[in-house]
Amino acid sequence: MEDLTITQSRPRQIMEQEHVARWLSEFTSALRTNDRVALADLFVDDSHWRDLLAFTWSITPFVGKSAIVDGLVRAQPRVRAHSFKVAGGRVPPRRIKRVGNEVIEAIIEFETETGRGQGLLRLLATQPDKAWVLMTSLEELKGHEEPINERRPSGDDYARIFGGKNWADVRKEEQSFADREPAVLIVGAGQAGLSIAARLKRLGVDTLIVDKLDRVGDVWRNRYHALALHNGVPLNQMVYMPFPPSWPKYLAKDMLGNWLETYAWAMECNVWTGTTLVAGSYDEAAGQWNARVRRADGSERVLHPRHLVFANGIAGAPVCARAPGLDDFKGEIIHTHGYTEGSRWRGKNVLVLGAGTSGHDIAQDLHGHGANVKLIQRGPVTVVSVKAAALNHALYYDEGLPTKDCDLISSSSTYPLLVRGYQIAVKRMREIDKDLLAGLEARGFKMDMGEDDTGPQMKFRRRHGGYYLNCGCSELIANGEVGLLQYEDIDRFVPGGLLMKDGRTEQADLVVTATGYQNQQEVVREILGDAIATKVGQIWGIAPDGELANMFRPTPQEGLWFSGGGFAHARIYSQYIALRIKAEEAGLLS
Repeated sequence: MEDLTITQSRPRQIMEQEHVARWLSEFTSALRTNDRVALADLFVDDSHWRDLLAFTWSITPFVGKSAIVDGLVRAQPRVRAHSFKVAGGRVPPRRIKRVGNEVIEAIIEFETETGRGQGLLRLLATQPDKAWVLMTSLEELKGHEEPINERRPSGDDYARIFGGKNWADVRKEEQSFADREPAVLIVGAGQAGLSIAARLKRLGVDTLIVDKLDRVGDVWRNRYHALALHNGVPLNQMVYMPFPPSWPKYLAKDMLGNWLETYAWAMECNVWTGTTLVAGSYDEAAGQWNARVRRADGSERVLHPRHLVFANGIAGAPVCARAPGLDDFKGEIIHTHGYTEGSRWRGKNVLVLGAGTSGHDIAQDLHGHGANVKLIQRGPVTVVSVKAAALNHALYYDEGLPTKDCDLISSSSTYPLLVRGYQIAVKRMREIDKDLLAGLEARGFKMDMGEDDTGPQMKFRRRHGGYYLNCGCSELIANGEVGLLQYEDIDRFVPGGLLMKDGRTEQADLVVTATGYQNQQEVVREILGDAIATKVGQIWGIAPDGELANMFRPTPQEGLWFSGGGFAHARIYSQYIALRIKAEEAGLLS
């Protein structure tokens, strides 16, 4: 995203710090008097403010000077934000290029009536008295600080208590929920659910996770054999427990699965595995859910949490492929969800229907096991190398900064800034990948860079699909080792394979359907009913304000939350779900 640090001398560094300190002092003064004119004078016209709970108790973007000033003036009488200053112990203010602009970037800290916050400030280098970007983030609630580091508990309640309960006894009782109800019920024990539960545990909010699989981590273990993350360790750390420094840059699925299981134990998360949320309804009068869960032994229990969090990803059941004549095919048909590895298809003919990430990965795995594979492309796909993709999703995490600093920096952009930044990055991606893209084009592979040249990351945000981060399959397609068919050239499936419009038949023993999954709204409809699904509306994708729709923030249905995405989403946004829930539980919200 054209984000390059600009070398600066020691005197210049001092000057940048002075610019930031002066702006923060004037901002604090303007907030103290809630002076609209003074506040407006501190921002450029094309300015951006993204608030993460600190002022709005939600995730709220403001675009343009007028919207920012209106938001500050409206919130300040309640929030009483004050004491803005450069954050201690963080990367110091520095001159850097962000989204095409040379800026002075600083991590800041402040206080409000109820909490302590941190954030990010970007002053234009050409106008250092004006802010271009401001992000404010609630970090902790006063009187409800997490008992970690220097505040960690002694453990005297169960350590060295002779004749009493030890830690294992206490944990067994906590996990049973035999004589109490959880305040929060989380569906899904993947990285999102565990991160939220770990944070709520530190905040003293009684939380239970239910997961339909047999073991914590099976959500990764049970996926196809060759799966590994497409981005590196710095981006994917988990809150409280970073991965071992000896681990490889790109983590394999079974490493992740076992780590999640270890994480759940170490962070004392209460998890019921083999347990499914069958149905739920919300009792408006009581302010709680009636959530019916079914255990592995078939027994059922109705739980009454005040908060229900869907952290089971952003997709539901596999979507069955629909194609002319597919029911007539006499070979085997497998959805990618049920695919493991390709050893039994050595020497066999396989067609993979769908050319997204899973389709490419499975085609490459089958090829590696000696199958004759052809990929069927249904529409244009955004293809970039893993190296080029890092210009978007791992940009800040490759600058050598602490993860907590990177998280603040990466969370600062409103939707217009994301679009602008991704478009800049795509220009560089095309240059990095020009040989790769030329080879694919020569084979007839259809490509795009998104509807507005924003690349794979915006496709992920908008539709959670339609892209591939190349791990080697593109080269196999370009040199013909993996075949390529276009869907519009197909007449229909026949018992022995695929009849093409030109009359030839593509023989097949196996068809793998890489046709995606139902959306999360349909999952909600099945479990919570039509009324709640309709009330909530779109889940994931772009909301009218540019944020991810109904993700990580309060939804139209009281007590209902959603979390999903990658490991970075889980680490960053679990903080805001947990703090908002804690604020409600502590009676801090009117």
